[in-house]
Parts: sequence; structure tokens; C-alpha cells
Amino acid sequence: MELWERQLDMMDHLANTEINSQRIAAVENCFGASGQPLALPGRVLLGEGILTKECRKKPKPRIFFLFNDILVYGSIIINKRKYNSQHIIPLEDVTLETLPDTLQMKNRWMIKTSKKSFVVSAASLTERKEWISHLEECIKHLLSKTGRQPCREPAAPWIPDKATDICMRCTHTKFSTLTRRHHCRKCGFVVCADCSRQRFLMPRLSPKPLRVCNLCYRQLLAEKKKEAEADRRQTEPIPSAMQGYEPSSGDDSDKSDDDKAEQWPADTEFYTSQVSWSSFHS
Repeated sequence: MELWERQLDMMDHLANTEINSQRIAAVENCFGASGQPLALPGRVLLGEGILTKECRKKPKPRIFFLFNDILVYGSIIINKRKYNSQHIIPLEDVTLETLPDTLQMKNRWMIKTSKKSFVVSAASLTERKEWISHLEECIKHLLSKTGRQPCREPAAPWIPDKATDICMRCTHTKFSTLTRRHHCRKCGFVVCADCSRQRFLMPRLSPKPLRVCNLCYRQLLAEKKKEAEADRRQTEPIPSAMQGYEPSSGDDSDKSDDDKAEQWPADTEFYTSQVSWSSFHS
């Protein structure tokens, strides 16, 4: 409770101040014309830092900015100078889940939303605790103000390509240069083309029909039939999507940024160095 009270005091103190405006303007400048405007009355930049995001091909460093109402992240071209591939996530739509360490990734947690879910890791356990604590308090405050319920049906995170060499549905098709991996947008499994020929419209994820595996396709059809047979008089209107931002579904661009990005520490150095990769404002 003390942490939350301090955060409220800090947000009240920083809102509409010159230093807060300068911080937000600096973030906008780093994203340049490719990013959306971020300055709004009452919006406060609370913290920022580099987290490792588990992407489809491999884990990659991403810059994250925590505001009192949104979470912004993007690819790093030159740290503190140039970012691209901006993503904006309304915090009202976020739920969090702490995950166990793996051999490759430590201090992990999942950021879940109705349109996209993904795994990130911090350089230390302390940083993970700070990120989760600040995120949870911001989410709690927003939900109490709006009366909204937490996201109850988050999108499935995509299983990384390297997690499996065979289709996770038929379990016999082996991936190769010629046999491509695909992802089911419903369950996130890595599947072959034969096991994911169907498309299904899932409005909360995209206005266009998306690739799904055969099992999920049958389940979605059954759900659709059940809904059609339900008493339409009891059908409640779907809550309108949050205005202003459309968090992307699917993964970051798979275009390699290795040639343009700065050299980042190897996994071992990232987790064992004493350097703090995140900071929260006051």
C-alpha cells in the first residue's frame, strides 16, 4: 500500500510538469515520424528500461517505457537516440504472469493482453520485481477508475520457432528450409501447413480471418454454433475496443536488426553484470 501511495503522489507531482513533458518529448523524438504522439494531459512517464523479449526467431533486446496508462516498447537502433517498431499497449488490457527461469532466459514474466501476449525477462530479479510491482499498481489504479474488469481472455503467446523441430499438432512433419513453420493464432502452437490450412475470423485479434490449426478451427466452429443457438436476447454488447491504440497481434517484425543495432551483452553477461538496465522516475 505504501508503494502505491508513493506512486500516486509521484504521478500527481509529475503530471503537467515541465520535466515530465521533456521526458515524454524525448521518447517521441527517439521514435521519430514512425511513432505515435505520446503526450496527453495527465499522462506521466514513470520508468523505462531494456528488457529481453522472447521473439519468434530468437530473444531480442527491446526498449520499454511505462506510463501511468500505457506501456510502450520498440526496437533499439541506437540506445537513447533512435528506436523504431513502436508498440503501444493500454494498461487496462494487461495482466501479468510470473514464469520460471529457463536455461537461456532468467527473471521471466508474461505480459498478456486480449490481442497479444509475450514473454520478457529482466537483467536481475530485483528489476523484475520493480517492473511487475509498478505495472500492477498502475493497472489496479486504472481499473478502479474505469470500473473495467481485468482481461479474462488473453491472446495465446507464440511458441518460439526453435522450441520444436516438428509440428506440434501432427507430431510427424519435420521442419526444414523447405517445410516452413506456421503459428496458430488461437493457441500459439508451431504447426505445419497441412495442420493450419484453415482461417477463422477472431475480431478481438484482427478484422481479417487468421490462420488457425485444425484443432482450434473445430473448437472455434463449435463455439460459434453454440453462440448462434443461445438466446440472443441475453447477448450483451461486446465492450468497445480501447480508443486510440491498436496493439499488434502476432510477433515483432522478423526483419533482422542485427546490422543496425548496437552490440548487446551476451545472455550470461546480461544477467550477471551489475549494470542496472531499467530506471523508474521520481
